[in-house]
Formats: sequence, C-alpha cells, structure tokens
Amino acid sequence: MSENNYDLVVIGAGPGGYVSAIRAAQLGMKTAVIEREHYGGICLNWGCIPTKALLRSSEINHLLHNLKEFGFSADNIAYDLGKVVKRSRRVARRLSGGIGYLLKKNDVTAIDGEARITAPGKIAVTDKDGKALPEVTAKHIIIATGARARTLPGLEPDGEKIWTYKEAMVPSEMPQSLLVVGSGAIGIEFASFYQNMGVPVTVVEVMDRILPVEDAEISELALKAFKAQGMTLHTGATVESLSPQGDNVNVQLKLADGSQETTEVHRVILAVGITGNVENMGLEEVGVKVEKGHISINEWCETGVPGIYAIGDVAGPPWLAHKASHEGILCVEKIAGLDHVHPMQTSNIPGCTYCRPQVASVGLTEQAATEQGYDIKVGRFPYQGNGKAVALGEPEGLIKTIFDAKTGELLGAHMIGAEVTELIQGYGIAKTLETTEQELMHTVFPHPTLSEMMHESVLDAYDRVIHI
Repeated sequence: MSENNYDLVVIGAGPGGYVSAIRAAQLGMKTAVIEREHYGGICLNWGCIPTKALLRSSEINHLLHNLKEFGFSADNIAYDLGKVVKRSRRVARRLSGGIGYLLKKNDVTAIDGEARITAPGKIAVTDKDGKALPEVTAKHIIIATGARARTLPGLEPDGEKIWTYKEAMVPSEMPQSLLVVGSGAIGIEFASFYQNMGVPVTVVEVMDRILPVEDAEISELALKAFKAQGMTLHTGATVESLSPQGDNVNVQLKLADGSQETTEVHRVILAVGITGNVENMGLEEVGVKVEKGHISINEWCETGVPGIYAIGDVAGPPWLAHKASHEGILCVEKIAGLDHVHPMQTSNIPGCTYCRPQVASVGLTEQAATEQGYDIKVGRFPYQGNGKAVALGEPEGLIKTIFDAKTGELLGAHMIGAEVTELIQGYGIAKTLETTEQELMHTVFPHPTLSEMMHESVLDAYDRVIHI
C-alpha cells in the first residue's frame, strides 16, 4: 500500500470524525483524517466544551450573589470578563490539543488541509494557502464535516452587533441588553449565560413554546423558571427585521397575537438552527445526494455511492456530538464486518441543555407517545420532595417518566433541575437494555442523592410513590 493510500479516510476531525478514525485504527485499518481548521471540530473549539466553561462561570456568579442562603457574606462581588472568556478558550485549546495526541497514539495519520472528493476513493487536498497536496486514495471515505450556524434572509449576522455563537462566546464587553433569536439548546444556553451574568435578556421563539423539542410540561416549567429570573420570552413570535443603529440594534417583532412591537437592544444572538458543511467537496459530481443542506444516508451511514459514508451533523438531526461519535463507530464497525453492529436508534439518544435549570431528556415525549398510539402511564417526582435537592439549595425541578401501560417499556424520560444532564444517562442505559418498570423499581438507588427522584418517578407512574 502506497504512502497516501489508505483503508479509510475521514474528512473532518470533530467528535464524529476523530472517533471514527481511532476506532478504524483499532480494528487494524490504515487510517487518515483530514482536517482544515480545528481538531475536535466545533464541539471542542466553539460549541459544547467552551460554552460549558462559560456557563460554569455564570453559575458561580449566580451562587456568589446568593451566598446569604448558605450562611456566607461577601462584598464588592465582581467578575473580569476577559478572564472568564480566556478560561473558556484555554479549556477548548487543552482538549483540542488532546485530540492530536489521541490520533498519534492510535497511529492515525493527521493531514492538515481541505478535502475534495474527485471520484469514489480519491481525494484532492489543498493546504490553507490553496496549494495542492499529494492526492489521497482510500477504499472507504467517511464525511464528517459537521455543520455551521444557519442564517435567515434579512437576519444576517455582522459579527459586531448581530452575533452567531462564535461572537457570543468571546465578547469584549458585556452587552447592556441582549436579544436571542431562537430557543433551542444553543439559544437557551446563551440566554442563560448572559442572564446569570447580569444582562437583561429577551428570547424570541417562532414555535408556540421554548425548547420545542422537549416535553411540553418541561418546556412550561423552563419558561416559568426563566421568567422568574427576569428573562423576557416571546413564543409564537418572529423577528421581522434587525437594523443596526449606532451602537444598538433596532428590532421589529411580530408577536403571537399578530401585533407589532419595536424595541432596541445592544446586541443580538442568532440561534436559528444549523446547516451542514456540504459545499466545495465535490459531492454532487460524484453522485452523493444532498437534501436541505444535509447528506442523505441509510441506517449504516452509507450514501448512495459505494465506499462513501456520512456521519454526524452533516448527515442531519439530531445535531449532537455524542450522536456523531456513535454513528462513526457503528459505521466503521459495519465497514470492518463486525457481526454485533446495530443501526442507530435515535430514541435512545439523550439530549441535554445546560441552562439554569438544566434540561435533559431521552425517548418519546408524552404527546409523541400518545400520538403513536401507546396507552401510557406517566410518573412525576418534584425536586422539592428530595432531601439532597433541598440540601443543595436546588428545590425546583421535576423528573418525569413515561411507560407503555401494556408492556412496562420505558418510552421516555424528561427532566428539569440541578444536574439532570448527569442523571439522564441512567434512563439512557435503561432504554438501551430495554428495561421495564419492574427492573427500575427493583434497583436500589443510593441515599441521599438526586438519583432517588428517578426511582420515585417510576414508582409514581404505578401509584407506588413514597415521598409525595
């Protein structure tokens, strides 16, 4: 095999791409990964990780301003925005650098450059200056190029007053006021960060509720929590126009009742979804089908062209790093011919939003389960009934579980409250193992923990709850 000929080449070194490459190398394939910009992708560099670092700072700011509840006092509480941002970037650089180490450790060749598929099995690569590098060939090519922020006509970002997530992560100064367009996970996390750092925040959502992919009951509880924090939220509303004026932005809103409202804010964050990075890769020329900005694949991540695959955000929703990683592994293991490989079951993929309070879920919402014809049993347990939550000073929240009344199958679980992004994996494992209510009832949960509420929610679905 020549130096530039591989068993597998991955285009993109994000959480789907680098994981795919490492797994392929573990299985004995000669593997390379081509990355044009950031090892670790958007997730490690401009998404999942640095935003969590920012949110951690905002949680500390909130806690410092509520010390009296815990018996402490402090004067002149302040933060240094430059250091907050610097820490976030430092965390991102540390983890991104670690990807290079992992690739080297697993004998994966890392190629810095931009890739274009010229024919099945053939990839042209250019460096950052546009200079052609040696052609790369491979039996199998996995496209893992991720996605970028979507824009809407008339609502284009300018990078100064109207931001995407990138500008929102590295502000040079705190906005005097902020409008967030979109209330999905990205929008709500930024809204929560800035609100907890003392910025007056307004959120506009075109759907009839915030966090629209979540269970309606959880969305309503989140809405109440954010309003109690001082956030302004408009649902069923649209932003008709954004007009920078001086150092502010003039905003024209159409509200749910059809009325118009004009307001002025200091800065705007656009969080209206993402679109796949499919351009300038030669996809159409080689016959790879692209629909609505994403590559079409089957359950094994195969495109319609033999030997070319796609995973992660570029292949469509759910747009989650852990989904991309799992897809990458199943794709590679299918290529390797392993016999234990199973197609992705999106109903088993947990989703997490790291706002305050946190939101997490897995499986069907109550509405979806009913619409699919299930006879359901629903259990609920409030945070205020849990000793650990009260001791933490976090008594607001809810754990909700949904079961098939006929079989006891766990159909879905939905949470809002402290640390639910850690708790949700318990139900994720339960769904993967096809656990019924009986196994969950018979599981011993430690005390005192937040996880006890997961047990109590199951018990509540079957009229056996103890602590409410």
